[in-house]
Amino acid sequence: MADPESEKQDFRLELAQQVFLYRSTDIAGLDKAQLQEQILQTIFSKGLAPYYEHICGELGWELQQSKLQEMQASNAKQLEDLAAKIKDAEENLGETEVRDALHARATFLGDTGDCEAAAAAYKETEDKTASGASKADMVFAQIRLAILYQDWHCVKRLLLRAKTICEAGGDWEHKNKLKVYEGVAAMYSRDFKRAAELLLDSIATFTTSELFSYTSCVSYAVASSLISLDRVSLKARVVDSPEIRSVIGRVPALEACLNALYDCAYREFFRALLGVIDVIRGDMYTHPHVRYYMREVRLVAYNQVSPAMERVGTHSRHSVTRLLCMVCVSCTDSLVLCINLWKLGRCECTPVLQPQRHMLPVHVRQRVR
Repeated sequence: MADPESEKQDFRLELAQQVFLYRSTDIAGLDKAQLQEQILQTIFSKGLAPYYEHICGELGWELQQSKLQEMQASNAKQLEDLAAKIKDAEENLGETEVRDALHARATFLGDTGDCEAAAAAYKETEDKTASGASKADMVFAQIRLAILYQDWHCVKRLLLRAKTICEAGGDWEHKNKLKVYEGVAAMYSRDFKRAAELLLDSIATFTTSELFSYTSCVSYAVASSLISLDRVSLKARVVDSPEIRSVIGRVPALEACLNALYDCAYREFFRALLGVIDVIRGDMYTHPHVRYYMREVRLVAYNQVSPAMERVGTHSRHSVTRLLCMVCVSCTDSLVLCINLWKLGRCECTPVLQPQRHMLPVHVRQRVR
């Protein structure tokens, strides 16, 4: 198997991430002018005429008619050449050559961002394709095009099609690819438990470099596992996994957060969590769920420490809860939870909490039961 880090990610997904960053309003330090330049450079160099019209309309950019017409003319010329090759293959060559010519046209239409024409071309190619693996690859290509347009309804529909193909005659490699694509869709849909299961299953045999890098796959798997696996499963499938341990160091905040949570080092956990949240916020698949993720991962820590507090003495319990409250005192959600623990008799941080409580906004104080 080729090195999973050596193969190139689909340029359309790189472009989708850049567009996401340009749209973002809660990520600090972004140079929007530079991002716009990079986006337009990719669009013009790849001839993405339909996407250019789409993105200019969405983001309110000025549409350069000369550039658009130049791309349309170039694309039309290449489509004429591809049509000639298809005709020649139909008249003079065999079925395999016809299928290859049709596939080349479908790929070109997908690469230029023409969703409707690409879908029709892929359908025509699929009708002349016998291999389940080749059919699955064509569906995966359409999924990546749908992600470029952030059409997740189309992604889910295509995933059902890919699953049917793989179950009917796909090999192990394409079945494993399907798990990664399904894991991404599950993560985007906030089903982190299913995402963790799918991504963890595919790490050892990862071949989906066109979607994202191996390091990214491991990062998504670990981040999803933190809020969905129990402590025993986290230890067996994540903490002790040789595949994960070999690359998790490339994302220091995630590695520190994982180890601190398992080692019950809560001060280090909350410090590392800030870095993890930055990673979650800066990714187009996980950004919509950053507040949900922040809440859930903290609850994992609180639920982990709560039973332990019931088995230790008053002094130790006071130290642990005081630490939790002091670490997250800047976050109203955490502070509200700490206040509720205190009211339930599980937190004795009255000196820490009482001065803070009356300073909370009214809508936050109302959440304190």
